[in-house]
Amino acid sequence: MAVLKMRRISITALREDRKPILEKLQALGIMEMHQLEPDGFTKIDTREDRQGFDNNVRLTEQALDVLEEYSPEKASVLSSLEGKELIDKEDYLQTENKASVLLETAEYIVGLSKKISEKRAVCQRIAAQEEQLAPWKLLGTPLTQEPQETEKTSLLLGTMPPEYDQDHIYEVIESANQPDTGDEAESEALPCCVDILEENNEARYISVICIKEDTERIETALRAAGFAKPAAASDLPPAEEIKKLREDIEKEQQDIDRASEEIAGLSEYREDLKRLGDYYRLRSEKYEVIADIPETDRTFVVSGYVDERHTDAVKKAIGDHYDCNIDIEDIPEDEDVPTVLKNNRFSSSMEGVVQSYGLPGRHEFDPTTIMSFFYVFFFGLMLSDAAYGLVMTIACAVLLWKYKRMDEGMRKQLKLFMFCGISTTFWGIMFGGYFGDVVTVVSETFFHKTVTVPALWFVPLEDPMRLLIWCLAFGIVHLFVGLAIKGYEELRDGKTLDFFCDVVLWYVFLIGLLMMLIPSEIFKSISQIDVSFPPAVNTLAKVLAAGGALGLVLMSGRDHKNPVLRLALGLYDVYGVTSWLSDVLSYSRLLALGLATGVIASVVNQMGSMAGGGIVGAVLFIIVFLIGHSMNMAINILGAYVHTNRLQFVEFFGKFYDGGGRPLEPFEQDTKYVEVKEEM
Repeated sequence: MAVLKMRRISITALREDRKPILEKLQALGIMEMHQLEPDGFTKIDTREDRQGFDNNVRLTEQALDVLEEYSPEKASVLSSLEGKELIDKEDYLQTENKASVLLETAEYIVGLSKKISEKRAVCQRIAAQEEQLAPWKLLGTPLTQEPQETEKTSLLLGTMPPEYDQDHIYEVIESANQPDTGDEAESEALPCCVDILEENNEARYISVICIKEDTERIETALRAAGFAKPAAASDLPPAEEIKKLREDIEKEQQDIDRASEEIAGLSEYREDLKRLGDYYRLRSEKYEVIADIPETDRTFVVSGYVDERHTDAVKKAIGDHYDCNIDIEDIPEDEDVPTVLKNNRFSSSMEGVVQSYGLPGRHEFDPTTIMSFFYVFFFGLMLSDAAYGLVMTIACAVLLWKYKRMDEGMRKQLKLFMFCGISTTFWGIMFGGYFGDVVTVVSETFFHKTVTVPALWFVPLEDPMRLLIWCLAFGIVHLFVGLAIKGYEELRDGKTLDFFCDVVLWYVFLIGLLMMLIPSEIFKSISQIDVSFPPAVNTLAKVLAAGGALGLVLMSGRDHKNPVLRLALGLYDVYGVTSWLSDVLSYSRLLALGLATGVIASVVNQMGSMAGGGIVGAVLFIIVFLIGHSMNMAINILGAYVHTNRLQFVEFFGKFYDGGGRPLEPFEQDTKYVEVKEEM
């Protein structure tokens, strides 16, 4: 339960040893780089090198994405827990030796993918052409946008609006021969032949054969009615052109299939490409550090932060193998340093919870250990079913045992839920909850006997107000511990007056109010417990409450000289007792979620028993039991997790914690797929 002290380590060494020293520091993964600026040293520009490495990383990722698309890697549901593959340094160096060949393979794979994309685009374009020609497939001549002519006739091709049938089209053509004089005398119809080749809701596809001399007039009349030229054209009759296009699509598809099979055949390079990508990631990170390292023609200086546990490890790994000078010094108070926590095995699983709120600052108290006990305690109280707790505990324990190389963050999360499962089992036994009341329901439904598992303490569904009182009591303890931590920090920093005014007076005031509340009628009506104190204790309670309130009024604004302002700030601080009341009431969520788990579990059991005994009833009960309790457990585990976090972040941390620290960002082997086993 501590924030480790950070030290600055500066290594001055020969420039010829820069590469192995940086690789060793990267393998250690314990030092955050923070370079000094000594006089007479210069820095080199590595942007071009880093850009080349990053491009190679992108190329390998593109190749791996292509392989995953055409030859998916088989993985189990829990494969994400397996962690990175551990490889020897020799295997890693072999990847370095094969880098050029593997890059060519990656380029070839990506090239095949681009070729497939181009072929697919061609197929789409051909398919669009086929779609445009489809309505004209009955046409026996090539499809053209301009009229096709013989010695005496012309052929017009185009579309008309869908409301024009053949008779209407003839009427439009006849209108082209109306005399311009305005006489009502009928004119002779223009000789022509109209065929409708295709029709749909959008258009009618027509061909018009007419006398060559009448072509312009007929086309003009048709245009006035909505006639449009074909959107497509073909050198062959549409049916033959469509056949040719389909042959082209088939040919392109064959090329696509061959390229796809070739990509699938290259999946044997998948693991090598993963290692190659990680190889260039590490090189890019190393060259990013090199760009900040001050150096001369013969020496260089690398500097950064290391927690005090690992200073000897750096000395041993670097100082014992290279001709160098290692300086270890304390860090000035005004310098921003990262935070590293040190906790026992139990509490370390809760560090992710603390970090999600904010790591403690350099001189701030680490709340992880104290918070971890309350966290597990409240989580189990909210879920409070022994069977659910056993399922959680066993499942997490098996996963932790089976997948020993899982990510450290995931490992801590599973340990957190395993401990919460143990707490849930404890509270389930205390409250008599085993998949709700499944023992009673099964015994009554299938064996016609009533068997119950008695609670070691009491059953919340039968006495919810009793549980509410205990939840509020647990909340008061939680809040008082938070206030005590604030007092510890002020005493540690030598702020004795602040400790008295901001902590002791609040304890006096709040304890006095509690002593006045417990024997009151309000408490009696809620708890159904009649508590009476001796007159001396009642008098002491009033004295404590009044004395604490008076002290807060007089001392809360002590930093201000204006007496009126001091009094106003003091009164406002006393008014802050309402926030304490709301904080205490927040712990009623412990009751709400605990009852929700039990009620829903009981409803699931009752639904499963609706068919009664017998084989059909047993089958129905098993189905409802598995589905219902799985959903109930999942929902209430999520609810317990969220609300337990809230009680820590808002109520507990709000009393003393700022969380202004930042995590250590070490120079390490930040790989994606593999982890290199270093020989120390």
